[in-house]
Amino acid sequence: MEAFLVSTGVVALAEIGDKTQLLAFLLAARYKKPWTIILGILLATIANHALAGLLGTWLTTLLPPDALRWVLGISFVLMAGWILIPDKLDDTEAVSISHLSVFGTTLLTFFLAEMGDKTQIATVALAAQYQAFFLVVMGTTLGMMIANVPAVLVGEKLAHRIPVKSGKFSSEHVQRQLVAGHG
Repeated sequence: MEAFLVSTGVVALAEIGDKTQLLAFLLAARYKKPWTIILGILLATIANHALAGLLGTWLTTLLPPDALRWVLGISFVLMAGWILIPDKLDDTEAVSISHLSVFGTTLLTFFLAEMGDKTQIATVALAAQYQAFFLVVMGTTLGMMIANVPAVLVGEKLAHRIPVKSGKFSSEHVQRQLVAGHG
């Protein structure tokens, strides 16, 4: 149970200010289909974090316990520092993939946005530390949902305030609006 709770907490905290949280907000504001977007986020996260969990579990077979302890300790210290730096979403990451549905766009953009992201790396480290693949993946997925579902719901409610130009969001404008409290 510790693996589940720690994984949930670490990822929920790591997601605060993460680019995927802004992506969730922007997708909801653009498409106004929050439950479809939430489902896309959930499935993309399960797939992405399952791969990360498998990698973490596999690493435990490669490294001796003492080396693994050092690698994990250093990685958690680095993750703690990385969590303090908010991500920024490039306009290119918020662009719709026109031939895909809302669900497909959400699934693909979230899966790709999570590649190499701090929450994916945290999932690798947590799976290696706890050697509890299922509990870690479920915990990290729950942490993602805790952080991103509110972003989707707020984005959908505030859709009329978000500028959409040529099929793209102005993510800088959205970030300024959120910081200024007008969002």
